[in-house]
Amino acid sequence: MKKVNRIYINGEFVMPNGTETFNLVNPANNIKIGEVTLADEIDTQKAIAAAKKAFKTFSKTTASERIQYLEQLKNAVLKREQDLTDIMIEEYGGTHQFVTLSNKHTGSWFDSMIEVLRYFEFEKNINSSIVKLQPVGVVGIITPWNASNSSICSKVAAAVAAGCTVVIKPSEMSSLQTQVLMEAFHDAGLPNGVINFVTGLGNVVGTELTNNPDVSKISFTGSTAVGKLIAKNAADTMKRVTLELGGKSPNIILDDADLQKAIPTAVYGAYMNSGQACIAPTRLLVPEDKLQEVNAIAKSVAEKMVVGLPENEDTNVGPMVSVKQFERVQNYIKLGLEEGAVLLAGGEGKPEGLEAGNFVKATIFTNVRNDMRIAQEEIFGPVLSIIPYKTEEEAIEIANDTPYGLAGYVSSADYDHALRVASQIDAGRICINGFSHDPMAPFGGFKQSGIGREYGAYGLQAYLEPKAVLK
Repeated sequence: MKKVNRIYINGEFVMPNGTETFNLVNPANNIKIGEVTLADEIDTQKAIAAAKKAFKTFSKTTASERIQYLEQLKNAVLKREQDLTDIMIEEYGGTHQFVTLSNKHTGSWFDSMIEVLRYFEFEKNINSSIVKLQPVGVVGIITPWNASNSSICSKVAAAVAAGCTVVIKPSEMSSLQTQVLMEAFHDAGLPNGVINFVTGLGNVVGTELTNNPDVSKISFTGSTAVGKLIAKNAADTMKRVTLELGGKSPNIILDDADLQKAIPTAVYGAYMNSGQACIAPTRLLVPEDKLQEVNAIAKSVAEKMVVGLPENEDTNVGPMVSVKQFERVQNYIKLGLEEGAVLLAGGEGKPEGLEAGNFVKATIFTNVRNDMRIAQEEIFGPVLSIIPYKTEEEAIEIANDTPYGLAGYVSSADYDHALRVASQIDAGRICINGFSHDPMAPFGGFKQSGIGREYGAYGLQAYLEPKAVLK
């Protein structure tokens, strides 16, 4: 059994003052694999103090110096790529397919910020005035379990590029992954206090970060409910906030799309990261007159989907991260049946032979109405809702009839046609004909999917404050 009993403050691995422990459990078999000693308010205050002290000098570094630091961070993380892959599979059940791809993109977070820094103007002239962009200060970074490494690396890259110092509160459920990242960031050799890790509970460490007046900004990725709480608490000290929250993303299949290509892509997309992805297209909107054809294709794809042990290379859907999350997904499947949706594939219970873990069958509901809870609420599991529409206008109306607005997807044989539809979807990032990733393009949500943007120049600006100097 692995023990995680160190946090990282001011360039050193130290024992936390906190004494509470949290069990780490392999979700594929529910066997305890580790134990983490959780940090408390005192640990968080020490980390904030270290970051505040380091900010005095780090905020004055040049862009070229920060580019070098970003290079060092990238190289240090890439050296641990295999370690991160192995531990992601074990700790939260990420499939080999998903985590291998995810870790291959890790370096892009640093590369994109390096590219932005090369050309970014921190000082501009407006009339006879000078506008300076200066780092916002100490940043509290709060990240989830489902994309822990990616979230931490992308946020740290932006903060360091801006000249900010950070205190990171990763999910306690990602403690083994965090240990690897702590070691990598330490090996990168940045000045002491620039990067600090404090692993603890949200209502302890997260609350201290949100309330402490020496923290100038919170960058949070997680649920909408927690994001709202952070925004409320941050208002007392007028903290800047970037919130990347939940989603219930629509995937509109237009009437001219090639269904033999679009539907399998849609099903696989809905199950990305075993359905535990905020950007997953879990509402599939299809022309009503093609519903039967869509159902046949989707059912065939789902039945071939491999639900299995996450370390196997052919596994498409792994376990839910915890028993609690498994039960949540099961409750939504029951709810879908009660609401009158038609079960096309999967359903309640665990797949045969996988009873020891938190496995959910690859599930599809069809003839779903958009006012059903399974269409309105984020399930965070491998459950897809197929929603028929009569006209393109109705499809757009259904797509936007949601409290969320994180991502959207459109498929069409005509790119311009898809683009016209995409321009009418209220979401922060929309993909046409499949799934694309661009670390330079802004990422974030409309409505209750968040506030602000991350990645690229937009992400860098979120860590900067404009100062006007007038003659």
